Amino acid sequence: MATKEKWDAELYDGKHAFVWELAKDLVPLLGPKAGERILDIGCGTGHLTAEIAATGAEVIGLDRSDEMVREARKKFPGIRFEVMDGRELPFAEEFDGVFSNATLHWIKEPERVIAGIARALRPGGRFVAEFGGKGNIAGLMAAVKEACGKLELKFGKEMQPWYFPSVGEYARLLEKHGLEVREAALFDRPTPLEDEERGLRTWMEMFGGAILKQVPEEKRAALLEGTKRAAREELFREGRWVLDYRRLRIVAQRA
Repeated sequence: MATKEKWDAELYDGKHAFVWELAKDLVPLLGPKAGERILDIGCGTGHLTAEIAATGAEVIGLDRSDEMVREARKKFPGIRFEVMDGRELPFAEEFDGVFSNATLHWIKEPERVIAGIARALRPGGRFVAEFGGKGNIAGLMAAVKEACGKLELKFGKEMQPWYFPSVGEYARLLEKHGLEVREAALFDRPTPLEDEERGLRTWMEMFGGAILKQVPEEKRAALLEGTKRAAREELFREGRWVLDYRRLRIVAQRA
């Protein structure tokens, strides 16, 4: 989120539905109730926002991507969606709950987001989130690094645009801003990709834009093929790609 990426909302919905489908049990963990106000940070195309709204809660979905918000409004016209950067939340004690799925690992300034969440919550309000945690896609990134080496390309920080914290690291930031951690877990979630042979390439095209931007255009296809070769032994199982996701799940409450 340091630079504003363009997102292909159609590709996201068509080939990466696992982003919200594997996190549907987060909504019951949030426990939204009729009449409550809920903020969904990084709503994407709005599927989980709609799950929250179905409980009778008033929910606002935020995303930094114009494309995602446009698609969310089209799919769920009865819900309010806004384009907004998670680092710049303007709310003050307006929400009973703040929710976020598969978004916070895109923001390398986590403390700005956490401070905004703490301000946005009413006293006693809860924060429920899941995102990439320490060790997420480590096998994939090792394959990218190997492919870069063979193509004599630099593998630097610019190719790793994500923030994957440990439980302890993130819990300390939450507690610093008055959010008491009630539950925190880091767990493996091997995630099958659609498209079998093309799955990894499709994932890289959707989520690996920061990697591909660092590579001369004439070498991108070679990098993608090299990454597939390097990752195949570890990440290709029973005829399909399975990414080595690790998720950090958080439940916290404002004092």
